[in-house]
Amino acid sequence: MFSGWGFSWGGWWDNRRGEWWLVGQMLLIAAHLLPAWPRSSRFGLEAWPWQLHLLGAGLLMIGLLLALQAFVSLGSSLSPLPEPKHGNELVCCGAYERCRHPMYQAVLICSLGVVIGLGSLLHLLLLLLLVLVLGGKARREERVMASLHPDYDRYRQHIPAIVPNLPWLDWH
Repeated sequence: MFSGWGFSWGGWWDNRRGEWWLVGQMLLIAAHLLPAWPRSSRFGLEAWPWQLHLLGAGLLMIGLLLALQAFVSLGSSLSPLPEPKHGNELVCCGAYERCRHPMYQAVLICSLGVVIGLGSLLHLLLLLLLVLVLGGKARREERVMASLHPDYDRYRQHIPAIVPNLPWLDWH
């Protein structure tokens, strides 16, 4: 499952398989470990409401479960790069019946959970940057998938991209 991803030293330098998209995505995800900024006391709150902490934690858990579902659905076609693995299969079942990029959807739900749970403008900015990066990464991935799989255009017309009806995250 983890072999054949196509990483190479040259790719890290020239982005031949979309390595820079992956680096951007991983840096933004890792930045979610930063503390909330500004603190809720800057808004006149002694503490961020526990209900929002709970809602954020719930969204984070839902996102992790959706990521696991996408991971399992993709099987041997899994690749962290936007350039699909050589010999990949077009997966249209499981999590891929809900949207064309369920792993990206799961990452955004996790990020939203962190934003709500922490009440952090910094983390809201990270979420918005993830929207840009994942939307761009998905578009690159789809160009290649359409050239490899004749059925991809039909699949694309019926299934939302990442988040249904949301500009930049849904296109056909």
